[in-house]
Amino acid sequence: MRLWIKRPLAILAEGAEGGIVVDGGKIVEVVGRGKKPGEPVDQVCDASRHVVLPGLINTHHHFFQTLTRAHPAAINKELFPWLTALYPIWARHVKPEAFRLATRLALTELMMSGCTCASDHQYLYPRGLEEAMDIQAEEAARIGMRMTLTRGSMNLSEKDGGLPPDDVVQDEDTILTDCERVLRRFHDASEGSMLQVALAPCAPFTVTKRLMVDSVGLAEQFDCRLHTHLGETRDEDEYCLEHFACRPVDYLEECGWLTERAWLAHGIHFTDEEVRRLGRHRVGICHCPTSNMLLASGQCRTKELEAAGSPIGLGVDGSASNDSSNLMEGVRHALMLNRLTYDAASVTHFDALRWATVGSAKCIGRDDIGAIAVGKQADLALYTLDELRFSGAGDALAALVLCGAHVADRVMVKGEWRVEDGQPVGVDVARLRHEHGAAAKAFVEAL
Repeated sequence: MRLWIKRPLAILAEGAEGGIVVDGGKIVEVVGRGKKPGEPVDQVCDASRHVVLPGLINTHHHFFQTLTRAHPAAINKELFPWLTALYPIWARHVKPEAFRLATRLALTELMMSGCTCASDHQYLYPRGLEEAMDIQAEEAARIGMRMTLTRGSMNLSEKDGGLPPDDVVQDEDTILTDCERVLRRFHDASEGSMLQVALAPCAPFTVTKRLMVDSVGLAEQFDCRLHTHLGETRDEDEYCLEHFACRPVDYLEECGWLTERAWLAHGIHFTDEEVRRLGRHRVGICHCPTSNMLLASGQCRTKELEAAGSPIGLGVDGSASNDSSNLMEGVRHALMLNRLTYDAASVTHFDALRWATVGSAKCIGRDDIGAIAVGKQADLALYTLDELRFSGAGDALAALVLCGAHVADRVMVKGEWRVEDGQPVGVDVARLRHEHGAAAKAFVEAL
């Protein structure tokens, strides 16, 4: 079925003012201003009320944390105290059914914001949650979203001098065996794939050096990506200096992680030399502006990193350190925070939108999504400017960011409509809200 998304109000693509044609899950034609498709179409979608973007790509999240939003034990804390407060609660209450609901809610919320591909850093494995990746694969298929299943891990607990409690970590052999199982079962590196896998030791203060090194070997064997937290806080710098006698980037290099196969969450506290080194090796950086502001972690040096050669993507991060799984909101926060870091002229709405699309695609190692062009996958987010907040807006693309769009009217993944009239297809949002809210009560009652 050839579908013409006809004459949008605005579109983030050059020479596509007349719209785009979708067929077989791909973009097969871009239509110039005032023109019609070169070949007959089977369907027409009138997009005259819509601003069209490539589907947004979320490169860092923690879905299970939607169960502890604005948790009384964790509000108004920086990262290490925040984690210390929540680890014991997560350990006792993140069970398979609650985890499934958390995954479903996070994916739904992301999609409703215009996100078409997500990576979730699932590092928490209390007893009973061994099949977390299987649950996430099922839920992604259910909602119809692309996903990088990011098999996280922790094997350094309190008894070893690490931060997490003993009952949420696994031993290295268990971790690597399951990583291999997940890769064999779910990793599809082909063009247009709906599921890929990345290996993601959590952070220097939660994993051993051996696990970091062995993860690289496994990633090379299966040709998958690598992901971890790095450079998020000053506390992390101090931990690495105390335990490894070097800074986090030096430790990363010792472990073999300075490779374009890797992307890092946060990437805030880097020296000029480290920025150049990361860029030289094309290490990706996931900028998490909302989380960085909420936890007062600092400001990512996006412009310098990008200039040095590092791809910059965007992530909403865990909902307990963001309290929203809305990537379009994250785009606006990225613009605002980076203007505060730099200035108004050198950080534009196009920068923020680029980070959330093509930049994020580069971080997770995909060149088939993140842009509107012939041959790319038909992953699209369509927004209207009908709300009061947009009245008077002169530039439709800029208005999405400056006026604060955060709900897409339509979302397409692989040529299929997954959100229509602002509602996810096949998802009972009211029921999901009730079931997830009921599951979350146990986390507050844990106090």
